[in-house]
Formats: sequence, structure tokens, C-alpha cells
Amino acid sequence: MHRGRDRDIDMMPPARSELLSGWGRYPSAVCPLTEPGDIRAVMEGLARSPSGIARGMGRSYGDSSLNGSLVLGMGKLDRMLAFDPDTGVLTCESGITLADIIDVLLPRGWFPAVTPGTKFVTVGGMIAADVHGKNHHGAGSFCDHLLSLDLALGDGSVVTCSAERNLALFAATCGGMGLTGVILRATFRLQRVETSRIRQRTLRARNLDDAMAILDAAQDATYTVAWIDCLAGGDSLGRSLIFLGEHARIGELPEADRAAPLARPRRRARRVPIDFPAIALSWPSVRLFNALYYRSNRAGTSLVDLDPYFYPLDALADWNRIYGRRGFVQYQSVLPIAESAAGLRRMLAEVTRTGGASFLAVLKRLGRQSFGLMSFPRPGYTLALDFPATAGNLKLLDRLDAIVREHGGRIYLAKDARTSPAMIACGYPRLAAFQAVRRRHGLADRFCSLQSRRLEL
Repeated sequence: MHRGRDRDIDMMPPARSELLSGWGRYPSAVCPLTEPGDIRAVMEGLARSPSGIARGMGRSYGDSSLNGSLVLGMGKLDRMLAFDPDTGVLTCESGITLADIIDVLLPRGWFPAVTPGTKFVTVGGMIAADVHGKNHHGAGSFCDHLLSLDLALGDGSVVTCSAERNLALFAATCGGMGLTGVILRATFRLQRVETSRIRQRTLRARNLDDAMAILDAAQDATYTVAWIDCLAGGDSLGRSLIFLGEHARIGELPEADRAAPLARPRRRARRVPIDFPAIALSWPSVRLFNALYYRSNRAGTSLVDLDPYFYPLDALADWNRIYGRRGFVQYQSVLPIAESAAGLRRMLAEVTRTGGASFLAVLKRLGRQSFGLMSFPRPGYTLALDFPATAGNLKLLDRLDAIVREHGGRIYLAKDARTSPAMIACGYPRLAAFQAVRRRHGLADRFCSLQSRRLEL
């Protein structure tokens, strides 16, 4: 099975200097970028450069895919190599996007077992960040469904890693932010679905305690997520909309849709044509938006398509331009179960007190600790916030760091653009084991990013 571009053996194209950033557009740096067309070109590029980092769609938010020596754009390694229609096991190159996989395999009745909040990510990027979704409490993270991967170590060798082969390197690569080598190919399981619809149940929570009680009681639901109005204060602190979801069965569809249950409506994303001015995300603007959004979502059950349930922001291309030219910072933390209520209350109170304007505030309950040495998920509650990259907001995030640290939490490397080495060291107890794997295989200086140097990974 070959899906994607047909190609001849490619020589390493020359690197070109480009101003690159993550999805948050903060920070940015001029990096030598090359886009190899096949594995041989990847190996050539690694041989020519003292260090490098792989880059997929650039959807990590900070500086994890930036390197001053070499950035390998992996988007041309985009083929599906094999698929078993009985088990849902797919083997593909690392540069293929989740969007392409869904386009090809959803009509056959298969959907990713775990998906992040955008489908415009590569398989390699999902492994490097060990992404999680709205079903982590039941399904775990993406790498829990990963069977094996092929990894280029930078010395001319390619090794296969799995739970049975090179386990330490496998655990370091899953969630390792590309710092163990270049992921070339991967084999993983998808899940079978009957339709392209989600049966969504919407619930309204008056405050944070109410929201957490609803999420705690909904652990049998396949998908759970809450949108939080982080500017509501007082008795309404943490008021939320909770969206529970199940894959709809054929019999739940309107009769007219049952003949083609896996069909999806054609959607063309609208584009954000300009960088928005700062006033667009001022405290009054976001407060008004949050109030209207909360009031407009009524409690009840409905059938919705997969795209608006899992990927609502994908309907708006270049939505990161809403934050203006200075960019924005996504801040995601997870707190242990026992500390979640107190820690989240302190964080939301701090945001409300300082007037921090975040309209993409998302709360989820996570399940078991992932096996990846640097994987983010652990049992607890995770809160994701976004803020324009202003000096005042960066100081606010330092204060949120202190709260997370005091409550025994950690922050997500795939979202980070500004935290400290000490914050990572206290939040990731297996950091020393990760660094030992990197040293053992000679990877510490070979694969690095602006983030890894900033955080001393």
C-alpha cells in the first residue's frame, strides 16, 4: 500500500535560511531548513551537520523544532506503506499528516485511537510529543497504540524500536521532542468506527467544583473535555461547558444518512487574512466572547461531525494570526488528582486577578502515567491556556509556574516557549533516565533544539 507522492531517490537539497517559529509564532529564529524527499536524503543531511532537529507541520507551539545548524522538514516523507484492514494496523512514513490518514482510512471505517486537537500534525510529531486527546482517561496517549518505529541516530544507523526491541530508546523517543533521532517510519493501531459522527452531550457547570464533579462522574464516557471561562470570578470561578462524546452507531443516524454512514461534509477552511490588533484580545473583548459562548451552548445531546468535535479550530486556517504579530504562548499544565482542585483554583484566580485574557481555556482529566520518559500525561487534571506574548503575560506565566510546582505538577513540552530548566527538572522525575539514554547513544549534541538547550535537556 503506497499513498502519497511517488518519488525517485532524492539527493539532499541545499538548506535555505528561513525565519521559523512554532504555531505560537513566539519565539522565532532564522534556521537552515531543508526538506529531504526520502530516507537517503535524511541521512545525507545528518551526515553534513553537527546537529539538527526534525520538524513536521510546525504545530508545537514554542521552540522545540528550531535549530541554528539544521532543521529537517519531514513533510515529503508522507507515504502510507501498509495497512491491515482486519486489525487496523498502519505502517507509514513519519511526515504523513493525521488529516491524510483520516481522509484515506475513515471511509474504510478506521479512525485514530488517539487524536490531538488538530489534524494538521505529522505522525512523527505526534510520537515526539506523545500527544493525548479527549479520551486519555480511557485510551492513554498516542504512543500507547504505537507498535514500533524506525529511528535514524545520526551516525548512519537506523534502529527499530518497540516494547521488545531497544525499549529504553523507544521510551525516550515517545515524548522525547525529537531529541533521540529522526523518526522515519512508524507502525500503530487505529480503532474501528461505524460512522463519521459523534454523539455529543453538552453539560453546563456553574463553577470549577461543579465542572470537576461532572468530569469525575463521566469517566465511563469515551471522550470528555471542558471549555472554561477563565475570566469568570467569584462564585462563578471556573464556570464551564463540558462536552462528552461517543462514536455514533449507524442506527443512531437519521435514516437518510444510514446508506453512507462514513460520509463527511466537504468543508473549506476560512483563513485569517491579517494579524489582528491587540485590542481584539483585550480583557473586555475576551470577557464578552466568553460570556456569549457560555450562554449560547445549551445543555443537551446532538449528533455532530468528527471535525467540529475534535478539530474546531481547524475550520479557521492561520487562526494563530488572531494573536497579532507578537504571537502567543500556550500554557498547559497537569496537576496530580489530590492537588488539582486547590491548584486549579489558584491558577484561575491568578488569571482572573490580573485580567489575563485567554479564550481557549480547556480542562481535561487525564488517566494513567504514560510510559515515555518525557511524556506529559499523568493521572490528574490538565488545564491549557493561551495568552498573547506580552511582557505582562510572561510574568503571569512565571507565577503560574510557581503554583504548578507547589502542587506537584508539570508543564507540557510541546506547548512550552519560555519556562526554566528547574521547572522541567522538578516536573519530570525521569529526566535523568532520558538524559542517560541520550548520552549512551551519542545523541546529546547530535539532536537538539532551541528548547532543549534552553531547558538543559
